[in-house]
Amino acid sequence: MSQKDFNIEIEEKKELYGYQKGDIDKIFERLDNAPSDYHLLYQLPTGGGKTVIFSEIVRRYLKQYNKKVVVLTHRIELCKQTSKMLKGFEVKNKIINSKIKELPDQEEYSCFVAMVETLKNRLNDEKLRIDNVGLVIIDEAHYNSFRKLFSQFKKAFILGVTATPLSSNIKLPMHQNYDELIVGDTIQSLIDKGFLAKAITYSYDVGLTSLKVGINGDYTIKSSDDLYMNMVMQEKLLHAYTEKSLGKKTLIFNNGINTSIYVYETFREAGYTIRHLDNTTSADDRKDILQWFKKTPDAILTSVGILTTGFDEPTVESIILNRATKSLTLYFQMIGRGSRKLALKDNFTVIDLGNNALRFGLWNEPVDWQHIFKSPEYYLESLRDDTEIEYNFKYKMPDVIRIKFSKSQEINMDIEDEFKKVIAQNRRSKEVLEKSIQQHAVMCLENSEEFNEAKMLSKLLSDDIESRVLRFVSCLGKTSKNYREWLIEDYKTKLIVTIGKIFREINY
Repeated sequence: MSQKDFNIEIEEKKELYGYQKGDIDKIFERLDNAPSDYHLLYQLPTGGGKTVIFSEIVRRYLKQYNKKVVVLTHRIELCKQTSKMLKGFEVKNKIINSKIKELPDQEEYSCFVAMVETLKNRLNDEKLRIDNVGLVIIDEAHYNSFRKLFSQFKKAFILGVTATPLSSNIKLPMHQNYDELIVGDTIQSLIDKGFLAKAITYSYDVGLTSLKVGINGDYTIKSSDDLYMNMVMQEKLLHAYTEKSLGKKTLIFNNGINTSIYVYETFREAGYTIRHLDNTTSADDRKDILQWFKKTPDAILTSVGILTTGFDEPTVESIILNRATKSLTLYFQMIGRGSRKLALKDNFTVIDLGNNALRFGLWNEPVDWQHIFKSPEYYLESLRDDTEIEYNFKYKMPDVIRIKFSKSQEINMDIEDEFKKVIAQNRRSKEVLEKSIQQHAVMCLENSEEFNEAKMLSKLLSDDIESRVLRFVSCLGKTSKNYREWLIEDYKTKLIVTIGKIFREINY
């Protein structure tokens, strides 16, 4: 891709495509015939033009109805983008932000764009009259922050818009607040029609059993940092980039700031052009970094969360998911950052380092959104868990670790075969793990001269240990996650003890 293409300026798109017109007609059928307080949810993939669609809906609504419109967003960047798009559709609108304390000119406007908390405050201060608001449009409707304003618009038609009609809080499903879901075009259809770029996905097996799930239902930042900051994962990330994305404009998504900074240091030391961005970055620095990213063809930007919504850079050619997530919404948002199509960009690369594609399916695969909308609990419970995903992995020791164990000729063990042997001979099943621990201990000692050196080498076997334990428990049948985690920790403890025991026998 040429420098000219990277510097291309994207104008606000005002042309409506066939699928957009069809969906607008469906929505207006509800607006014209459903009760005035009807709650309608509309789904369309990232890049499908949701803002274009609801901007046209606002234009038509104001023309047909003698009522006002409120558009709600959850981020200030989205407020500005939405306001600009509405102006492109000749809709005079006013942004209500934290700087707007008084609204003396509100009668001059028929459309307001606001963030949730700001609007809530202005309503509480009685600075905004909403008695003539007939339509409320909620962008990124899957966020739960919007619910607090529903009671303020009891007589208004509410239109929620989202790429993923799955609530950010499983305890507050979307079907409780919306009467109906209208599903728009699919990702694959938009690719086939030439509106979205095609994702070419490369998945690298990653052991995730060390990750913990927090109260929000997703993996914790602390456990993610512990996993993704280790040497093996950094090497895997660097290898994946050089193998599949070298020279491409690349976005790297991480779960924790510490991981992102570590990625920044790793790539910089390797001689690559990279910058880091997170929610603590100042507004000026952020603007500077994004401008640099836009203008630099082979730029690499490592980030945390901040670029999943409200960020549009069509020249992105590669997305790296350097994290695992249990959020379907986040999965689609991250990959969607690379899906914008350009004249010389028909596809983009996705590198998955969190088993996400194995958990949710490929980005372009069909999704039954109606089922998810109506039965979110059932959908989430039916997702493949990490144990099931990782059982199908065939662990192969990375070259960077194999070099550390170069003096060991045999480094593998067929756990299933060993299990069959001990059962056939009516021996204890735990003997399988004992034999595995013995082999790992010998490997550590063969490739070191001191006990502490062998002890350090044992830490490099973490993924191999998890793989072996996982195969062992699968032979046992159904086991709890707590038991599996305990076995892994117990294995690591016994490995150190066994290394010490053999070391003493050799030296005394």
